[in-house]
Amino acid sequence: MITILADAQQKTINGPDYIKLSQDFLYAAKTGDSTAAFIDSLKSADQNGLALQLNNEYKKLAFWLNLYNGFTQVILKKDPDQYKTRGSFFSSKQINVAGHQLSLDLIEHGILRRSKVKWAEGFLGKFFPSGFEKQFRVEKLDYRIHFALNCGAKSCPPIAFYEPEQLDKQLNVAVKTYLKGEVIYNKVQNAVEVPALMGWFRHDFGGKKGMLEVLIKNKIIPEGIKPTIRFKKYDWSLYLNNYKSENNG
Repeated sequence: MITILADAQQKTINGPDYIKLSQDFLYAAKTGDSTAAFIDSLKSADQNGLALQLNNEYKKLAFWLNLYNGFTQVILKKDPDQYKTRGSFFSSKQINVAGHQLSLDLIEHGILRRSKVKWAEGFLGKFFPSGFEKQFRVEKLDYRIHFALNCGAKSCPPIAFYEPEQLDKQLNVAVKTYLKGEVIYNKVQNAVEVPALMGWFRHDFGGKKGMLEVLIKNKIIPEGIKPTIRFKKYDWSLYLNNYKSENNG
């Protein structure tokens, strides 16, 4: 009984289960149900209560990945014309979490990439990240997020519902699945074509050497080779509702 009361008190202090809320929000975005109640709950969230819940890397990653993918779908389904000016779409502060106005860029580059400058291939960090960003950002950048974020383009990886308990496995599957579908290895030319995003964020992957290690680890190219790396063009065509199928991984 004491344990039950303690759990109830903790829930009252910390607010709703924000991980589950992020998953339910993403599910509503997928099914076309109203997301208004979820958006209101995120807006009115207690910042410190949210921080207490997001108390490890996997919880942070699951929550913010779900929010990024969910808000991308919700915003673009409501107003697809925003995609015509993508720079503004990603940088505009259209998301409210715990009373703070956030952009998709802030979630991706500030929180999930640990305060990295957007257009610096992962080499530069921000000089003055906000207090909110510092409170919620990951401790260490995990390159696998790039295979989990869906920005609404046709070349984006499919969307999954991320859970802290399964996150490591889910991200590994996301990496392998996306690379299998995108990478082209030419044995004759000893060249490999990789997704454009690996070039945009090359330092996140550990440079070209790190990219090859990722490809070998996931059995995309054979071991013992050093192919030339070429970066594919990114298809920015608007492509919504790209969810990972249940039986795929």
